[in-house]
Amino acid sequence: MRKAFISIFFILFWFCNIGLAQSVVDGLHNLSVSGSGTIKATSESEICIFCHTPHASSPQGALWNRNDPSVSYVLYNNLISSTFQATDGQPDGASVLCLSCHDGTIALGNVLSRTTNITIAGASSTMQGNSNISTDLSDDHPVSFIYNSTLATNDGQMLFPPTHPVVLDANSKLQCTSCHDPHNNTYDKFLVATKQYSELCFKCHERDYWSGSSHKSSTSTWNNEGTSPWEHIDTPYSTVAENACQNCHNPHNAGGNARLLKFEPEEDNCLDCHNGNVAATNIKLDFTQNYTHNVGAYEGIHDPLENSEPLLNHVECADCHNPHSVNSTTASAPNANGSIAGVRGIDQNGDEVDLIQYEYELCYRCHADNTVVLSSINRDIVQNNVREEFAISNPSYHPVSGAGQNLDVPSLILPLTESSIIYCTDCHASDASSNASGPHGSIYPNILKMRYETAEYTVESELAYELCYSCHNRTVILDVGTLGAHNHIDEKTTPCNTCHDPHGISSSQGDATNHSSLINFDTDIVTQNSVGELEFVDTGESSGYCLLTCHGKNHRSGMKYPR
Repeated sequence: MRKAFISIFFILFWFCNIGLAQSVVDGLHNLSVSGSGTIKATSESEICIFCHTPHASSPQGALWNRNDPSVSYVLYNNLISSTFQATDGQPDGASVLCLSCHDGTIALGNVLSRTTNITIAGASSTMQGNSNISTDLSDDHPVSFIYNSTLATNDGQMLFPPTHPVVLDANSKLQCTSCHDPHNNTYDKFLVATKQYSELCFKCHERDYWSGSSHKSSTSTWNNEGTSPWEHIDTPYSTVAENACQNCHNPHNAGGNARLLKFEPEEDNCLDCHNGNVAATNIKLDFTQNYTHNVGAYEGIHDPLENSEPLLNHVECADCHNPHSVNSTTASAPNANGSIAGVRGIDQNGDEVDLIQYEYELCYRCHADNTVVLSSINRDIVQNNVREEFAISNPSYHPVSGAGQNLDVPSLILPLTESSIIYCTDCHASDASSNASGPHGSIYPNILKMRYETAEYTVESELAYELCYSCHNRTVILDVGTLGAHNHIDEKTTPCNTCHDPHGISSSQGDATNHSSLINFDTDIVTQNSVGELEFVDTGESSGYCLLTCHGKNHRSGMKYPR
């Protein structure tokens, strides 16, 4: 019997030292007096004793020398996880063994083989700092769940089986030891593989489109101004590409429990890089403008698994950008470019699309079939559905979903022609004060990228209608001989918006005779004439007349005023 105990002792000693001397003896899990870390015993010389004992060990296995924590843990929120069907209870197996130190409830020196606790140097005898993940595991990567082919299939972006050296336990469960080898600290934090370029994460996770993502390849570094975007990482790498998943996610003690994001407010996970200190563009500054997609007004609402139906209750960065697929690919209208790759939307027919092909399909996700967001302009024909306004069956529309109806637009500035298609973001985007593109924030109403006055009695100038004049030649517009009615802009101080509805007129409400050339009157400026008429009559190429009252002038039948 004595020989058997001696044999067990030497096997245990060999396990702790032979072949693993660099990682155990010199690593942070050496809590003996000879340990290299700041947390260690004041006099205890045995190394393995803090976890193992050859006598009177716990029946949990591995000659375990610690008590079961015997506490109830708060688990990762299953409702926000794509692995919700996997968690089947409290941590078990090797994870409980790890938690006997790392939940902070049991003193590090409290071992079964000693009648009194081993004295640990320092003010506290329990695990401190990031190593103490506490009994609240809702902000930590889930453990003790069955990882099988069903789980991987349901998630759609997980590998089965996990790639070596990540292994499951005998019950096919993912445990702490799937990612951490407590005896081998070749990689930081006893990881079984390097976290550089998130190599360890990709042993299980296979994110769609990641291979072509800018976040995978970016060599951008922090400029050391403001707060480091990687302060949540104990030993961060210097580039976005190297930190990879950990740019946004924190596997332990995450700030945002949902998807283990480093911050609870969704936009903060983006804006600590996209503030000019890492990324070249300062999106955060755009959101301080008067007119924005106000991502800061919402928290905890966005869900990446939500339907693509109109989003009436929030706008977040991730509603328009997929951080796993965003890239620098350019495109021509109406095709979506790489900055909005991999997101969902609504097509021109009103149907959901899992991956948008055209930019306007993303915009339609909020601005189509939406009964909440109302137009700021009171018009003859009331419209709030931009999807219907841009339909190519309409009598007139700006060419967003297809080339326009009007085959003769003499004011267009080259390279624009009557067959051109434009983006929503050609008009709605950050203004010139920004070095970013896209509709993040602007000094102009409706997040317009240039000035577009709509008030009555606006004095015409190149700046007053800068947005219009960016596509339409001002000289041609004001030439009475070419486009007659436009003298109202110059002489009568009538804004473009008085007559023209810039999106378009739905075919279900308008017709080619009365609503060509985007005619849909602003009824705060234009009203019915003395006999109740309020309409424009198209009589052919660059000709027609109006029946209405404008600026006190009665335009009625028999009194035709050329446009």
